[in-house]
Amino acid sequence: MVSRVVFGRGSFNQLGEILESKRLSPTAPFIFLVDDVFKGDIFITTRIPLAYDDELIFISAAEEPKTSQVDELVEKIILTHNDRPSGIIGIGGGTILDLAKAVSIMLTNEGESKDYQGWDLVKTPAVYHVGIPTISGTGAEVSRTTVLTGPEKKLGINSDYTPFDQVILDPELTKNVPKQQWFYTGMDCYIHCIESLNGTFLNAFSQSYGEKAFELCKEIFVEGNLSEEESQDKLMMASWHGGMSIAYSQVGVAHAMSYGLSYLLGTKHGIGNCIVFNHLEEFYPEGVELFNKMKNLHGIELPEGLCADLTDEQFDIMIDVALGLEPLWMNAIGKNWKQVITREKLKSLYQKM
Repeated sequence: MVSRVVFGRGSFNQLGEILESKRLSPTAPFIFLVDDVFKGDIFITTRIPLAYDDELIFISAAEEPKTSQVDELVEKIILTHNDRPSGIIGIGGGTILDLAKAVSIMLTNEGESKDYQGWDLVKTPAVYHVGIPTISGTGAEVSRTTVLTGPEKKLGINSDYTPFDQVILDPELTKNVPKQQWFYTGMDCYIHCIESLNGTFLNAFSQSYGEKAFELCKEIFVEGNLSEEESQDKLMMASWHGGMSIAYSQVGVAHAMSYGLSYLLGTKHGIGNCIVFNHLEEFYPEGVELFNKMKNLHGIELPEGLCADLTDEQFDIMIDVALGLEPLWMNAIGKNWKQVITREKLKSLYQKM
């Protein structure tokens, strides 16, 4: 679990105080990885507490994070600074937070980040790392994984050393999120709840967090009688609780299949989950029914025909990626999932998209 959390409007202002005691020396910098959408945004950039040899690196979140990108960032940091960084601070959405987690791990572990895609392969603790989400829903701020697209697969670095040491949850930072992105990342949280609460790995911990996140999602996306600030606060809490729910259990069919879409087509995670989930009535009938209601309430039209012109070889690539996520299928279907989830079954589902 994340060991330290600060929540509240304006809590971003506490970052300097939080980092002060964690600085190892004047020559051991803090590296700030920041979504480049905030370039020139004084509301964010002027409040980043740069000092000594600290470095601010703006990163585009237009594409899903890649293992090659992680390795390039690690090499850049090592070549630029004589001392190992005091810490890595990620400021942005799920892409930036996942990159921050991965970079902090690879600064202390040998080899390439693709070597650590899987479960519990990391053996050395990461450098100190802080997550500051500027959009709510992904759960990246709390999860024990950093999802990366590698040369052969899309899979997270799942380990006890992946979670942030410190998270700052400031709902004010989410105030300018575009409506569609707000919906897609919010639905990522909603789908976390559905997959966790309907999974075979469900337990008292995951259920308590999942049920709370589910209630908050309904307040925000169905009832809709909240002020803008209340909506921001509650979605940030829903994201946290949804992330905690899957940390104690696992996700399911939508995430497994959306990884295939992302790996082959570069489809962003939030919208990819929505595209897949829209066709999963067989697995989550009540969840899909409510999803369609929320989609209609907010005037969201999902892209269609993504897989219309794919070759058999391309379908096989997506299917291979999806089938490689065995824990997700075990949670969704059970130990005998291979009898239900065949290559033909997955292809027929992808063809609907």
